[in-house]
Parts: sequence; structure tokens; C-alpha cells
Amino acid sequence: QVQLVESGGGLVQAGDSLRLSCAASGRTFSSYTMAWFRQAPGKEREFVAAIWWSGGSTYYADSVKGRFTISRDNAKNTVYLQMNSLKPEDTAVYYCAAGYISTYRTVWYDREYNAWGQGTQVTVSS
Repeated sequence: QVQLVESGGGLVQAGDSLRLSCAASGRTFSSYTMAWFRQAPGKEREFVAAIWWSGGSTYYADSVKGRFTISRDNAKNTVYLQMNSLKPEDTAVYYCAAGYISTYRTVWYDREYNAWGQGTQVTVSS
């Protein structure tokens, strides 16, 4: 099973940018659909973005569409989340996830992912 380690979180001001990285171990990274989820204090974990195993398709939550970009480098076993125009409501712990997903219809659901990172904190001040 792939193991995931996130990095890149931090404290920024509203309007700033951050890039999160998720490094994966294992030789099958390119076979996984990769995603980012987040969980704010007192709230349930929510989908942020996903990228198909081939990198050909990406999916975003409406709340981040146009501001966040997910990408992957299969040669480096790494997935990225570029976050621009950050808002205080983006404050959360961000988790990287990996899963073998057969249809785009289920990329939004955390139950589809069987490997998770430890999370990285993103705090956006107003």
C-alpha cells in the first residue's frame, strides 16, 4: 500500500498563495487517483480536489474552483495542490489521499480512498 506524506502548509494572510505537496512511496503511484481533502475544526472532512491516475482529468469542489489547482508528477511520485487567493474559510488540516477508483462519479467520496497522509495545517488570517 502506498504511504503518503504531506508538506507545505503554514500561516498566510487572505489573498496569499500556498503550494501543498504530497510525496508517495511505492512503485504503483501512477495507478492511483489522488485527492486532497480538508477538515476544519468542528466540521466534517470535505473533498477539495482530485486528479485521475493519468493526470488527464481533474475535479474540484465548488468552493475552490478557479482558485486551487491539483497536479501530479508521476516521475516524482508527488501530487500538488496550488492554492491561490486564499480565504479565511480555507483554514483546515489538508489531507492527501490515494485510491484505486474506477469511475469519476465517486472521486468526491472519502470512502473511495484507502491511503491517507497525516495532514498539514493551513491557516489563513483575515
